[in-house]
Amino acid sequence: MKNKGAKRAVVLLSGGLDSATVLYLARAKGYTCSCLIFDYGQLHKKEVLRARRIAEEAGCAYKILKISLPWKGSALLDRKIKIPEKIGRAIPATYVPSRNIIFLSFAASFAEAIGAHAIFIGAHAQDYSGYPDCRPEFITAFGRAIKTGTCAGPNILAPLLGKNKSQIILMGHKLGVPFELTWSCYRGAKTPCLKCDSCRYRAKGFKEAGIVDPLIS
Repeated sequence: MKNKGAKRAVVLLSGGLDSATVLYLARAKGYTCSCLIFDYGQLHKKEVLRARRIAEEAGCAYKILKISLPWKGSALLDRKIKIPEKIGRAIPATYVPSRNIIFLSFAASFAEAIGAHAIFIGAHAQDYSGYPDCRPEFITAFGRAIKTGTCAGPNILAPLLGKNKSQIILMGHKLGVPFELTWSCYRGAKTPCLKCDSCRYRAKGFKEAGIVDPLIS
């Protein structure tokens, strides 16, 4: 196991503006970041390509990990399930069963292997209103599990948990996040569809932040 005392972190990087902001925040806090990007069978790979470009732009190492979730159970994995276009209160069809549990487990193993002290995840208030594995109590509980079940016990850090989309955009703007490289749309077309709930949240966030979204300007 490598551990030379450096301040190292694993950052879960999806290609969206939330995880990109977390990467730039971790870097600003002095962490040497290793990005973990998942190709988990999502219907389009645009977010994987964007995540790689963001990591390269930030000057950070990255690994793309290909895994399979053959049971699907999400609109992001199964073309037969319709991608929602309305913002509701129920768990949306875009929820991938236990995705963050899976991702954080891989991240914990990666962190131990490279001697990283922290794992950064971009979960935030909007997400945990609909995704059960983005709730603060889950992050806390899983953090305890990692402390108990690993040798190194890296900390799980979710610095966006209490923030909404506009606050995240303002933070990212100050940190110099290349928003033009990020991708939020659940569809992999040339331009954002502006109809799916992720596009709607993004548009609302940029509007409230008073910043022009470079993807649709």
